[in-house]
Amino acid sequence: MNNIFEQAYATACEIIEAAKLKKGNILVVGCSTSEVIGSKIGTNSSPDTATELFNGIKKAADENGVFIAAQCCEHLNRAIITEAAAVPNAEQVNVVPQPKAGGSFATAAYKAFKEPVAVEEIKADAGIDIGFTMIGMHLKRVAVPVRLQNNKIGEALVLGARCRPKFIGGERAVYDQNSL
Repeated sequence: MNNIFEQAYATACEIIEAAKLKKGNILVVGCSTSEVIGSKIGTNSSPDTATELFNGIKKAADENGVFIAAQCCEHLNRAIITEAAAVPNAEQVNVVPQPKAGGSFATAAYKAFKEPVAVEEIKADAGIDIGFTMIGMHLKRVAVPVRLQNNKIGEALVLGARCRPKFIGGERAVYDQNSL
């Protein structure tokens, strides 16, 4: 399990740096613990694996002042579990994730957060998709794929994404190169 923690931490550090996340930004994480332990998504939920994953990602997020938004599984319509401070004006929904109804990762997040809330949607600044969980619906426009060096946690493939502002104004517009 220590290896899972270290892999999750390294992956989170990498995306935080690549996406240039700042204090208060939101990192959405979708995670299939089934995939991490070598099973098919949705078939072998592992609370222990989820705790190690969450703790590794949380360490990196805390070091950078970044909020984590944990995506639930399809049984909860991919709702989000996060800290209340991350979404002070969002409309909350009434649900508490469980390992087989929401997913082990979202359950671990709910248990670990100081003031957990559930919301139907969020617009995160970057994301980590562990085991093909489809986080795109919770990213700001415009999402840009990030090729991660740390692209595997356990047996699961990991995809990264960062967001940048939309380009507007056509071919004569001048763009802020720092936001690309």
